[in-house]
Amino acid sequence: MYGLSKKALFVVAFLLVATICEGARIKDIAFIEGVRKNYLVGYGLVVGLNGTGDKTGSVQTTTSVANMLKRLGITLDPKRLRLKNTAAVMVTAELPPFVSPGTRIDVLVSSIGDAKSLQGGTLVATPLKGPDGKVYAVAQGPISIGGFLAGGKSAKVAKNHQTAGRIPNGAIVERRVPLNLAQAGQLSLILKEPDFTTAKRIEDSINKSFGMPVAQALSSGTVRLSLPEGFISKPVEFIASIERLSVETDTPSKVVINEKTGTIVMGENVSISTVAISHGDITVEISTQYLISQPTPFSEGGQTVVQPQEEVTVEEEKARLVLLPESVTLGDVVRMLNLVGVTPRDLIAILQAIKAAGALKAELEII
Repeated sequence: MYGLSKKALFVVAFLLVATICEGARIKDIAFIEGVRKNYLVGYGLVVGLNGTGDKTGSVQTTTSVANMLKRLGITLDPKRLRLKNTAAVMVTAELPPFVSPGTRIDVLVSSIGDAKSLQGGTLVATPLKGPDGKVYAVAQGPISIGGFLAGGKSAKVAKNHQTAGRIPNGAIVERRVPLNLAQAGQLSLILKEPDFTTAKRIEDSINKSFGMPVAQALSSGTVRLSLPEGFISKPVEFIASIERLSVETDTPSKVVINEKTGTIVMGENVSISTVAISHGDITVEISTQYLISQPTPFSEGGQTVVQPQEEVTVEEEKARLVLLPESVTLGDVVRMLNLVGVTPRDLIAILQAIKAAGALKAELEII
């Protein structure tokens, strides 16, 4: 059977309706410029593996071990090292804002060689550097991979990913990230989803709360804040008072379609112009029967002949023409489309056709 048949095609999908978030806190839709996490990275060695480390001859591993031993006062030729219990790894971490030296953070350890597993290994002290090349933390400790690797040459059993693991609280912060909250008595709010309307509403809400022009929307993603006289020396209190304010956010009209799962998400402001829709399915069924011809009994030189006979049946659903008048809400659009009796997958095709016709007053995004 070929074609799209409703009888042969089983589709499960959900129509999700996204509504405007009313009364969202400013702290949920924006953040103070500069107050963010910073990525750290380092190169290190994991030791104590049970023969699952990098293979013998791994240049980066043998060279790293030789250099480490040299710093400890032992000089060896890297070519003479035979290592099976050591693995070269990359160590990554996220440094939260305003952390002080001595604070512990989690680290992620990932093999960069041909090690089979990091199970049971211990990370040797590894400096973690920021983008500026400075060391901000030092990581060390036993690795947890949350699984295991067992078996022999012919059979193996593995659970979870064996070449990456975490060390909870495995790094100690050594350096603080310099950050001046209020330079010259000013701050900047950065919107997570830039929007001119939302930025203007944030400005109005803050100015109304303080009774003076404290905020100014500079763009769709930035609102500049000027600290009032009473908050010059108390920027934290000023930020806390702003984060509690509620603002009605605004989003552009958008329809998001996932063709793989048949999921459709529409914003509340989606609307269409007047348009007529005709939609129907065609089902093509091809069946084959075999006619067998055999020779008569006691005949000489007879031969059995198989003759295939094909039958093609075309079934077309009666198409219905539905006029969708210009609508102003999502409810009108969905209600009118349901009159056609479409499935979610049919609705995807219809929305694409409406957009191509220029009648869909929204952005159409296919993922």
